Amino acid sequence: MNETDGLRYRRLIRPQIITDEPQAPENKSSSYSGKVFRVTLVTLAVSLLVPLIGAMILLESPIEPQYLSFPEPPLMCEALEPNVKLRQAERLFEGQLIGPESMANIGGVLYTGTADGKIVKIEDGKMHTLATLGRPPCGTQKDELTCGRPLGIRASQNRTLFVADAYLGIFEVNPFTGKVKVLVPTQIPVNGKSLSFVNDLDVTRDGRKIYFTDSSSKWQRRDYAYLIMEGINDGRLLEYDTFTKEVTVLMDNLRFPNGVQLSPNEDFVLVAEMTMARIRRCYVSGLNKGGLDLFVENLPGFPDNIRSSSSGGYWVAMSAVRPNPGFSMLDFLSQKPWIKKIIFKLLSQEALMQFIPKYSLVVELYDNGVCKRSFHDPHGVVATYVSEAHEQDGYLYLGSFRSPFLCRLNLSEV
Repeated sequence: MNETDGLRYRRLIRPQIITDEPQAPENKSSSYSGKVFRVTLVTLAVSLLVPLIGAMILLESPIEPQYLSFPEPPLMCEALEPNVKLRQAERLFEGQLIGPESMANIGGVLYTGTADGKIVKIEDGKMHTLATLGRPPCGTQKDELTCGRPLGIRASQNRTLFVADAYLGIFEVNPFTGKVKVLVPTQIPVNGKSLSFVNDLDVTRDGRKIYFTDSSSKWQRRDYAYLIMEGINDGRLLEYDTFTKEVTVLMDNLRFPNGVQLSPNEDFVLVAEMTMARIRRCYVSGLNKGGLDLFVENLPGFPDNIRSSSSGGYWVAMSAVRPNPGFSMLDFLSQKPWIKKIIFKLLSQEALMQFIPKYSLVVELYDNGVCKRSFHDPHGVVATYVSEAHEQDGYLYLGSFRSPFLCRLNLSEV
């Protein structure tokens, strides 16, 4: 071995520092634990992602979403300036009324329909059942098909109640005896289309004509989240003649038509087109009879029922808003049908509801559609899931399609 070979194999001796403290041995177990943790984490991620991706690819979506387009929501300022005025309302009959969607008055007596298929009468602070429209069992969403689900309710000048039941049709109810009469059953198609989701109604002063909405011929009330997210335009406004017993289609191709309200002169009918955040108008008498136009568009929320106000305008209730400034999930998803399909592959309708912010909004519109004032409850602290604002004797009664109570707001205090 030559000198260079000796250099090649020479072993270097590193200097060591000698101290009085014992040196800690190398911790091989901590390195092993780290590897185990990383492997476990990766395994867990894969076990979650693989079924998720598989579900997104293999499962069918229950909806075929339409591509929709919205203008930028109106700024929440001036008449729409956010406030907490709805929090001044008081809750009535909490825990005793489930989903009192709509209300009507005959004198000092208040009537409403509930989620368990009942028409309830409230008089002198006491509540009792006036009538039931379907047959038991009742109380769950699965029971609605046979039990019924009263939605819109009106009182005519001849002291008769008219009720729109989502599953069963249009009814006349005697407010004193509770006797029920079917006027428009849902079993009979109109112009070849089913009445799958009867929603709201209004009646002329003489009781001759009833105007009502059928929100969809495809989806029923229990699938309203599908209807909203799909954006299908199969809703209609219809007219029922109590003399001839004929049903006529006045408007079709509507996206979730909801609330209905006759004008003070009964020359036109307003219809809330919920999915599109606007209100349509249909002329039913006078020189413009048969004409259609927009009453107001680009509302700050998605309108439910419309009711007249004492000032000659209209109250519009909204349980989901389009905040500006802010983020509106429904606006965001409107041009992304593929995301909507994925959502309903993975989530139920009830699960989706948990992602909708609880923001209650009631606006009063002038007779030309301009906003006069607004009452808000951000986060739904007191008034939640509002469906209707019904004015009576200086109070605004707030209905709800979901909450277990009514709310009453003293208008003189706001």
